[in-house]
Amino acid sequence: MLCACIDIGSNTTRLLVAEPADGQVREVLQQRAFTRIGKDLKPDGRIGKAKVTEVADVVATQVRLARELGAEEIRAVATAAIRDASNHQQLVRAIRKACGVEVVVLSAEDEARLAFVGATKTLGHPVEGEIGVVDVGGGSSEIVIGTLAEGMTWSVSFRIGSGFLADAYLRSDPPSAAELNAVRAHVAGVFEGLDVPKPEQAVAVGGSATSMRRLVGALLEYETLERGVRILSSTPIAEVARTFELDPERVRLLPAGILILEAAAETLGQALQIGRGGLREGVILELLAGREPATVR
Repeated sequence: MLCACIDIGSNTTRLLVAEPADGQVREVLQQRAFTRIGKDLKPDGRIGKAKVTEVADVVATQVRLARELGAEEIRAVATAAIRDASNHQQLVRAIRKACGVEVVVLSAEDEARLAFVGATKTLGHPVEGEIGVVDVGGGSSEIVIGTLAEGMTWSVSFRIGSGFLADAYLRSDPPSAAELNAVRAHVAGVFEGLDVPKPEQAVAVGGSATSMRRLVGALLEYETLERGVRILSSTPIAEVARTFELDPERVRLLPAGILILEAAAETLGQALQIGRGGLREGVILELLAGREPATVR
């Protein structure tokens, strides 16, 4: 059965169309739009009217594309920026009106669990012992610990993400050393004193992690993460985007994402393998298993 997941995040709205394959999922199509909901949030915590309309139109287009491909089931989920918006139900209603799909606004716990499911079930090789999953999004980041047999056993969610930090600190092109140090200090303050179980291996998912594959390869350890920072801090955004075939907006956000990944790897005591799947794959796998996450009201 062909299924689709639309993930409405703080930075992007992403579509995955996939089908089951030996207990995992096989990608048929991915599509992404930089909708930057987190950046649009007003001082009173509301999503602006124009942004609500824009996102509803993007989701309606992605729903239409999924249906044209033959998707029998479509799930739309929303994460941190929408969850924290004071008028998130307005966005939910606008999307329902635009395309007839009900959006599930995920709790932080469900967001972490689905990222863990998607990351661990799509590794492509047997895994024993505890696994750590780091999911860096635009408006929040999660560290999740668990096993393949038991699922998620421990998690923590931070109200920082690549979009939040880039918008707060990164002004220059390329970003200056002072700006990067300010991001590092903010991230270090968030992680300070955190006592995390130490897993046998760790996986990174989310837009920052998948973009890093193009810059430095599939393993994020101190040397490769620092190489990524050097590239992004010494080369204009447009040049990095052109050289590595990345969206310029992703390049602008990426230094902040790298510094969160760096802190997470240090906290876990493990290099981070870039995962093949994440939240969207988790949603589809649980959809196929007949499980539905509860929506935040």
